[in-house]
Amino acid sequence: MGSRETSSLTETGKIHLKRELGLISAVSMIAGTMIGSGIFMSPQWVLYHMGSPGASLLIWAACGLLAMLGALSYAELGTVIRESGGEYIYILRNVGSLPAFLLAYTSVIVVRPASIAGITLSFAEYVVAAFFPDCSSPQVIIKCSAAACILVLGIINCLNVKLSMSIMNFFTAAKLVVLLVIVVGGIVLLAKGNTQVLQNAFENTATGFGPVGVAFYQGLWSYDGWNNLNYMTEELKNPEVNLPRAVMIAIPLVTCIYLLVNVSYFAAMTPQELLASDAVAISWGLKVLGTWTWIISLGVALSTFGSANGTFFSGGRVCYVAAREGHLPDALSMAHVNRLTPSPALIFTSAISLIMIIPGDFSSIVNFFSFTAWLFYGITISGLIYIKIKKPDIPRPYKVPIIIPVIVLIASVFLVLAPIIGSPQLEYLYVVLFILSGIIIYIPVVRYKWSPGWFHSITLHLQLLLQVAPTDKNN
Repeated sequence: MGSRETSSLTETGKIHLKRELGLISAVSMIAGTMIGSGIFMSPQWVLYHMGSPGASLLIWAACGLLAMLGALSYAELGTVIRESGGEYIYILRNVGSLPAFLLAYTSVIVVRPASIAGITLSFAEYVVAAFFPDCSSPQVIIKCSAAACILVLGIINCLNVKLSMSIMNFFTAAKLVVLLVIVVGGIVLLAKGNTQVLQNAFENTATGFGPVGVAFYQGLWSYDGWNNLNYMTEELKNPEVNLPRAVMIAIPLVTCIYLLVNVSYFAAMTPQELLASDAVAISWGLKVLGTWTWIISLGVALSTFGSANGTFFSGGRVCYVAAREGHLPDALSMAHVNRLTPSPALIFTSAISLIMIIPGDFSSIVNFFSFTAWLFYGITISGLIYIKIKKPDIPRPYKVPIIIPVIVLIASVFLVLAPIIGSPQLEYLYVVLFILSGIIIYIPVVRYKWSPGWFHSITLHLQLLLQVAPTDKNN
């Protein structure tokens, strides 16, 4: 530990996380988390729900625009409330304790671990497929590989923030190279006249509330991570400048790449071939690269691993901040005294993610994650609109026109209601009941601060075992 951290520890008995993320790491954290399994697995699902290449491309562009508007709104929140924790801390400060607790409860126990499980299962499918070229991969091996990926990421993130970000930067560069290969391949195909799919591009387009909503879910899964930087504001250098700047660089870059990659897929394959594919990027590689398809397989593995690392990094921070605010057990709010990483929160996130792998199914994980996430995004954006109207004099290093969060709020309401109205399923009721079940825990534990004596004893033992101490917020 440096002198600043040592002094902080000896004088107050508390430590804090270091500000180690610069602009390049910030852009890498957003782009590297966004570009994961989605662009390699979601295109056929977007096409399946929308029915035509043209409508699919419109969905991908609209998802990018929505992610950009959402991220710009979050950038204002992040410069007004300069604390880590993303939606959780914004809802806590702007809306209230109970909604914030319900978010933490849902996010820490289900949403973030489900997201990590979904990405690592995608990683495992691509890696394991290389060893079973002539038959489908055994599920046991896929799930064991995903579990190994989670354990490796847990160890990396517990060891060192700089190590985690160096890995993030490397994997982001690697996945951009692979996506560039797909883009260039598509340009070559188009130049050779492979434009038949883009003629009559909107033929057979599906319409209706439900299909469009579910197609958005699949597209937005690929853009998930647009708000990742807000989870680690206290570790970002000069956040009032670097937060909005990183958003403005990363999200347009990713949106352009996604659109060009989808055009390349459509240039190489008919809609029927694309729908029949289990792994769109590999099918594209077989048609365009032939024996060099292994480059795509390697790229997808690197991409999903890097994205899982970013999701893991931010997911641990939500758990850590919620515990620091008294909404989760104290042990989860502590950081390692030497490494200055929130290791208890990261270990807890790893454990829940490993459990999520057992019943894991990619498509259902995406739909469940998106429904819950957009419910809380809508609540967060409502808080921003409230402070823009009621507290216009709060100092804001960066601000957006009020129309932007209003559009994001309308989109959030649509994304929450669309699947329920368009294709009602009992699972959505279970999700809502699970979220509301948090009230049963909130009333005794948070509202009335009930804590059995043995709980304090366990916390002390965990402190000694994990070498962690309570933390203070960064200034």
